[in-house]
Amino acid sequence: MIKTFIDKLLGKGAAGAGRGARRRFGKREEVPASVHGIDPELVDRRATDVVRTLKQAGYEAYIVGGAVRDLLLGLKPKDFDVATNATPEQVKGLFRRAFIIGKRFRIVHVVHGRGREHEVIEVSTFRAYMDNAAAEQVSGNEKTSKAQLSGMQHAVDASGRVLRDNVWGPQDEDATRRDFTVNAMYYDPETQVVVDFHKGIEDAKRRVLRMIGDPATRYREDPVRIIRAVRFAAKLSPLGFALEPKTAKPLLACEPLLQEVPQSRLFDEMLKLLQTGHALASVAQLRGLGLEKGIYPLLDVVVDRADTPFVQAALQDTDRRVGEGKTVAPSFLLACVLWQDVKAGWEQRLAAQQHAFPALQDAIDDVFDKRIGDVSGRGKLAADMREIWVMQPRFEKRSGSTPFSMIAHIRFRAGFDFLRLRADVGEVEEGLAEWWQEFSLADDARREDMIDQVREEQRVRQRKAQPAARRAPRAAEAEAVADAPAEDDAAPADAAAPKKRRRRRRKSPAGGANGGPAPAAGDA
Repeated sequence: MIKTFIDKLLGKGAAGAGRGARRRFGKREEVPASVHGIDPELVDRRATDVVRTLKQAGYEAYIVGGAVRDLLLGLKPKDFDVATNATPEQVKGLFRRAFIIGKRFRIVHVVHGRGREHEVIEVSTFRAYMDNAAAEQVSGNEKTSKAQLSGMQHAVDASGRVLRDNVWGPQDEDATRRDFTVNAMYYDPETQVVVDFHKGIEDAKRRVLRMIGDPATRYREDPVRIIRAVRFAAKLSPLGFALEPKTAKPLLACEPLLQEVPQSRLFDEMLKLLQTGHALASVAQLRGLGLEKGIYPLLDVVVDRADTPFVQAALQDTDRRVGEGKTVAPSFLLACVLWQDVKAGWEQRLAAQQHAFPALQDAIDDVFDKRIGDVSGRGKLAADMREIWVMQPRFEKRSGSTPFSMIAHIRFRAGFDFLRLRADVGEVEEGLAEWWQEFSLADDARREDMIDQVREEQRVRQRKAQPAARRAPRAAEAEAVADAPAEDDAAPADAAAPKKRRRRRRKSPAGGANGGPAPAAGDA
């Protein structure tokens, strides 16, 4: 067993490997452009540059994985990965901005560009396909056995889940250790040849998602493949793809294996399900496969509430934004999913006579503790979600300086989009969302007019809400009424009325009682 491990570590074939053993890793087929029909214009230039640099240095290099699958289907891939026989250290030495990351799988991120326009090309080294029986075993997991794992290249836990997989090998073994046949093809952008070991092109034409090897064994090696199977089925279902029955059959039985996967990794996989433009299709796949409960607690909530108007609108909006090439933030979608909990907790506290703002903050804290848990990046995620929620009651206040401070807020757009969805489902008045939409786009003069208009509307509503009050006559007025002459002598009283009006109007600087010019200072 030790000799087998050393041979694998050095990139050699298994001891005694013959023709039958090599067939286990598939037959290499080189498919020309005239057959596969990939459009070179869909290939990212930076990925091509990475492949070219590696080949010029004497290494093998190909675009690999989902990018090749999408290219075959005529789709423009979102991400491009590269596979090579160069080690991570060798890859890093060829590029100015390259970083080795990962423990379970050591890979290299080659960075192009800066700021928000930067792109990362992920470069992995061909890995050997190793039998778990030959791997070193640990009794714990990534956290409890961290010290033990630090010196291992290939290790599994008691259930067979791979904790380390950093043994390099030939290309055919690298293809075999990938998950689905349509994700195990290699494309050379210079020669335009696709290298296929497991009939991935044939499966792509048949619209079949088929696991390489025994599906149950592959799910035990990495239970996250269960989630990946759902995600690929959801993404490709509009194109007619479906999971092969043998690939789908063990999914439900293997689901408990996910309990051993770190929560942070499950959280990331959940976000991929919901934020790659196929959230509603992913929910449908989970339900159809019987996986709507048990993968991850927060995902259970999403699936359970996916048919409610507000959450359904949020999922649809996320899919639309991804389809339009716009960015999406996990904080926004999760804020929509958990708003029901926040709102209920807030209303309970208000009913208990708590002050509004502390009540809202306490409700938010409870939701974080109950629903989010301890996941990587929770601090920023929680801060963004909290700001979206806290903004909602502030949208109701449209006077003073509040509207100006709101539109200057760094999270205003997210908060407003949240308000917009609430208006779409009838939770708040449509006019409120329209007002903020106009206010955010108006100039300062128009904004002042809008605030004045709201103030005047509030005054009108207050006057209408108050009952009409009759003023009791003053004593002098009561006397005047009592001493008033009969109807025949009414002329003097009529003459007196204009005098009272003249006295009020003389206070105006504009002029005299009847609008004539005011007397000069010397006429006084």
